Amino acid sequence: MKDSLWFVYLLKCGDGSFYCGIAKNVEQRLALHETGKGARYTRGRGPLEIIWKLSNPLPHSDALKLERRIKRMTRKQKETLVKKNQVPNMDA
Repeated sequence: MKDSLWFVYLLKCGDGSFYCGIAKNVEQRLALHETGKGARYTRGRGPLEIIWKLSNPLPHSDALKLERRIKRMTRKQKETLVKKNQVPNMDA
């Protein structure tokens, strides 16, 4: 089903921190974050910038697993992910 495909994305917040999330439409989700109606973490941390996005959407459960994997990464690992435009191994 097309409706059940999700993108994983990484934002850089105005304070330099990173936020990882999933969305069916990342640009619409960014707009919600920017209006303060997205995740609580991003409120008051603007401006926000999409610095990495999965190029191919995944089923919801796989997107959640990848999001969890990225959230457990160190900052250095996230920076490498962005720099090299990699997709993390979900099994690691």
